[in-house]
Amino acid sequence: MLVFPVRKGFLERSHLLSFPLVIAVMEQDQKASYSLSDLLKASWMRSSIKLALIATVAGVIVIWLLKVFNIAGTQLFLDTETFFANYGLAGIFLVTIAAGTILPLGSPAFVVAAALFGVNPILLILVATTGFTIGMTINYGLAYRLGRPYVQKRISAERLEEMTHVWNKWGWIIYIIFGLIPVLPVELLAFVYGFLKTRIATFLLLSFVPRLITFAILVYFGQYAGAWLGAT
Repeated sequence: MLVFPVRKGFLERSHLLSFPLVIAVMEQDQKASYSLSDLLKASWMRSSIKLALIATVAGVIVIWLLKVFNIAGTQLFLDTETFFANYGLAGIFLVTIAAGTILPLGSPAFVVAAALFGVNPILLILVATTGFTIGMTINYGLAYRLGRPYVQKRISAERLEEMTHVWNKWGWIIYIIFGLIPVLPVELLAFVYGFLKTRIATFLLLSFVPRLITFAILVYFGQYAGAWLGAT
């Protein structure tokens, strides 16, 4: 029987060549197993949810205080109502464009306030949705054109990697979920989807429709709060 000698250096080189392959397979397995619980454990997700919950509680307390002290009957409240009637739609449009980027302006709170002060509900929903979609499209376009260097100036490398895992795992489903829930930072996903060069038509559709539903619910809540306060 013939025995072919194998040099030690050859075995070492073979081991070194196979090591990157092993690492690539492990990374692929990690991406495939990236679950929703992993996403919720991410620091940026926890921070977004905590801030949103704090803002929600603060908003409810403010509305309750307005009721307790009967602010709806004061001249200040009436003047604010007049201001929103004259400039509310323009202000909401500008605020939602900015909020559609990464500026933490709290567009849901502004939409609820505008509805509370009697701004036309149909126009309010359409203007807010259009403004927010424009803001996210700005994110998408900049990331699409300028690529990773620009995105990493706005999002940390770790966060970008996590969001890329999210896209690889769920695709457009997670984008719709983020769009429907105001506390989730859907505007950051717009950066990722622009960077990944996803289809613009699909992006626009799935940016507009979920926010249309969300803002409709918020406007209804604002109208209900206004009626409860005696403003409408």
